Amino acid sequence: MSSGRKLGFLWGGVALALLACSPLAPALAGALPECFFRRLTGVPCLTCGGTRAAIALLAGNLPAALQANPLVTAALVVLVGGGLAAGALALAGQGVADPERLPGWARPAALIVLAANWLWLISQGR
Repeated sequence: MSSGRKLGFLWGGVALALLACSPLAPALAGALPECFFRRLTGVPCLTCGGTRAAIALLAGNLPAALQANPLVTAALVVLVGGGLAAGALALAGQGVADPERLPGWARPAALIVLAANWLWLISQGR
């Protein structure tokens, strides 16, 4: 079995596990502690609102999820959607492309996206 097909099965399995556990998310969310970084500094961390975003996505409320934390919302959509697609490809006998080195522009772009998301969270008072 190719490494791309193994990766597809792994990614698909993670996506299915997340979907299978999703009914527990609202109950577990209340048991999570307050954000330590925010409590310490008064400023939201990069993932503040991530739990609210995940629960809003589970409820099918994409606008509320994006409002809570756009970056976490996008990451969850890519993780689950991509995982389901990768798993389907693996079942069909194909695989996903093996990860390669990122191009030179990827790191600065990622930093810009992270900074923009953090500024969004701060501006929303999250």
